[in-house]
Amino acid sequence: MTRVAEPPPTLAVLLAHPAGHSLSPVMHDAAFAATGIAGRYEAWDVAPAALVAALRRLRDSRTLLGANVTVPHKEAVVPHLDALTPEAERLGAVNTIVRHDDRLLGHNTDAIGLAAALAGLARPPGPGRAVVLGAGGAARAAVAVLLRAGCSVRVHNRTHARAEALATDMRRLGAVAAIGSEALPAAIAEADWLVNTTSVGMRGGPAGSPAPDGVLPTSGTVVDLVYRPRPTPLLAAAAAAGLETQDGVAMLVHQGAASFTAWTGRQAPLAAMIGALERSLSDATA
Repeated sequence: MTRVAEPPPTLAVLLAHPAGHSLSPVMHDAAFAATGIAGRYEAWDVAPAALVAALRRLRDSRTLLGANVTVPHKEAVVPHLDALTPEAERLGAVNTIVRHDDRLLGHNTDAIGLAAALAGLARPPGPGRAVVLGAGGAARAAVAVLLRAGCSVRVHNRTHARAEALATDMRRLGAVAAIGSEALPAAIAEADWLVNTTSVGMRGGPAGSPAPDGVLPTSGTVVDLVYRPRPTPLLAAAAAAGLETQDGVAMLVHQGAASFTAWTGRQAPLAAMIGALERSLSDATA
């Protein structure tokens, strides 16, 4: 009896909660089409209590290439994976999972993506002062990129213990400290780079700006990893103040490109991915 070969994996997914706001399906479906791969990408809304079951489904399926991982799962997935790349281990967070047979390997392409995005700024990060808002997986990547560029970094999170834990863990890479709310306005005012990794200002998320009382750097660059609305309240205020700004689209594309390559072994079609994102964002605001 001739054994019928199993079809190659054709599906990649996003593990998120909530998942409906993500543009990753738009971006990755464009990448599959541009490379001639008969694949597709789905966003799975996975509540924290359902994460282990979703990972089991990912491990057992023969149609799945792997997954992206985002809020609130980037750190929670780590103990459930079979192995981590050195970068994921250094950062203590995973944003990409590659399935090898029934083994799950955790990658982190966030720092790669953010470094590539920030390199496109008129003033890329270098020696100076930076403030990072948030203490999740994206914040870990931001702190690592800024420290590697020579910045001293101060981290603020509404739960100060999480900021302290991040700072303690990342101090091996450079000068990083957690700061409380009382010190935040002064730290932002004197920062050369302000990076928001929280969901404040995101469509469907907490309203307003993550910067307290509208405080902005006196001079410098403001980066908001939120990409909808466009601009975010933080970036609108920063642009009005004459500051250089960048939203989360560039990082989304570059980290997504690295994920696509990890799943498929193919060079990601950046132009197609960017074009699909820009069209989707334009349609949403039309």
